[in-house]
Amino acid sequence: MSKELTRSSIHQDLNGNLEKAKHHDSDVQRSLLRSIFIIVTCTAAMVVNTANTSSVSVSLPTIERHLNIKEEQLQWLVSAYSLSSGCLLLFFGRLADIYGRKKAFMIGTFCQVTFSLGAGFAQSGITLVILRALQGLGAAATIPSALGILAHAFPPSKMRSIAFATFAAGAPVGGAFGMIIGGILTQISSTHWRSPFYLVAVMSGLVGISGMISFDADVSSTEAVDWIGASLVTVGLVLIVFVLGQGEVASQGWKTPYIIVLLIVGIIVVFLFLLWERYLEQVIDDPSRAPSVWTPPPLMRLSLWTRAKGRMAVILAIAFLNSCAFVSWGFWVQLYYQNYLLLTPMQTMLRFIPMFVVGCLCNVLVAMFVGKLPLVVFAVSGTLLTASAAILFASIDPTVTYWAFSFPATVLVVFGADFMYSAGTIFIAKIALPHERSVAGALFQTMTQASGLGTAVGLALSTLVFNIVVDNESAGVGITVNSAGTNAPRFAQLKGYRSAQWTCASFSLMAALLAALSLHGVGIVGDRKTIRHVDSDETIAVRFESKD
Repeated sequence: MSKELTRSSIHQDLNGNLEKAKHHDSDVQRSLLRSIFIIVTCTAAMVVNTANTSSVSVSLPTIERHLNIKEEQLQWLVSAYSLSSGCLLLFFGRLADIYGRKKAFMIGTFCQVTFSLGAGFAQSGITLVILRALQGLGAAATIPSALGILAHAFPPSKMRSIAFATFAAGAPVGGAFGMIIGGILTQISSTHWRSPFYLVAVMSGLVGISGMISFDADVSSTEAVDWIGASLVTVGLVLIVFVLGQGEVASQGWKTPYIIVLLIVGIIVVFLFLLWERYLEQVIDDPSRAPSVWTPPPLMRLSLWTRAKGRMAVILAIAFLNSCAFVSWGFWVQLYYQNYLLLTPMQTMLRFIPMFVVGCLCNVLVAMFVGKLPLVVFAVSGTLLTASAAILFASIDPTVTYWAFSFPATVLVVFGADFMYSAGTIFIAKIALPHERSVAGALFQTMTQASGLGTAVGLALSTLVFNIVVDNESAGVGITVNSAGTNAPRFAQLKGYRSAQWTCASFSLMAALLAALSLHGVGIVGDRKTIRHVDSDETIAVRFESKD
């Protein structure tokens, strides 16, 4: 009898949450100004997240010279950040759902401040890579928390579409801001590449203060944490992402024994995680079984992937493939500018400015039309335009003007990232249950952005293609490329850059094909309904409690 009562109480709590979500009426108990601050703060967190990657990317050649890092190991300065944040997003997303998204957000910003300052004082490549990995802990906590905060603060409405479109705009804005400010500070400041890290620390501190003031009070839970699942998924993803980044630069490449072993172990551990999560989900859904400390709610319900007739999994796959293309495109373009065309960081930065302008316009378009056009329009058009940008660079002629290939590519590449991120987050917030919004956002973030698996996989595969092509082309003229790649002929380097871009294009084209085949029946994911803000000091949490 007690088992049935316990199980019944769990389902009543879940149903109660669903009813609250369904009857979350159009009166939001906060002022319009405070709602704006919530959106701005969450968006600023995304700006810091992407600026953390782009500011480092544009500084890579300078860091390479100052700290004597080999070129083939440079990607670790980018991948270390995505390794830690991408592998811990699910865990921190679940902690945010249980213990409070505001708490998780504040802890994340504190990590960003602390380890950004530490990175600015690093004296060796190894130290910098470690601190970059620790920086990723902050992103793993802030981004899924921000997604959950927005989804909870704004019910399905036009305001929610604007909130998520603005949040998504933080990605291109942060990318462009990091690229521009990073390039300027690296070239003209006395501390060179260290200055962007100091700037990120200051920005993170301001974001934390704003969140402390503007965010609604936390609604915590008494649910237990799936520590076993968290350990399995973290270890498995760390091993897989590490192998993806290290496989090409290991002593024997992908044939190196420890690379093979770690890859196999990583895949097995992830498979065990999936089995464990499936078991926990079955236990929770079975009314004949009583919950215990050994069977907490799963970190990630596998049924989450099957939501909306499996379209959830499709959206995640499309976002992952497009992220592989977009982030890798930026990585190779800035290396092409600085290492092949020998441009300065500031000259490189200027060539990326169109991304900032177009990125903002893309999210304005999403906010305007996400309630009018079906999701498939955003997914197919965005991924095809990103593929076009990669194809332009794959066909580039270094002797022609910037306006012939580079400018149109820089304009087009951002469409896929912004369309998919904005529309994708709105779609996921719509189908996710109230108590799992941060986890759902974390899962989407794991597949995308500069802190996700898309970065690690895209960089690993495109680096593999680049190195193979450069080595083969150089061997054709009797040259064995050294470990730093400094003696590779220019024609071999150019072909390597072009081949890396063809790899990026293939990612986006696969995403476009998947979107065209699988999303045609999704329809419109945005809402046209408006909400009325009420000037009150009450938070949504207090409001919900008053209804109970």
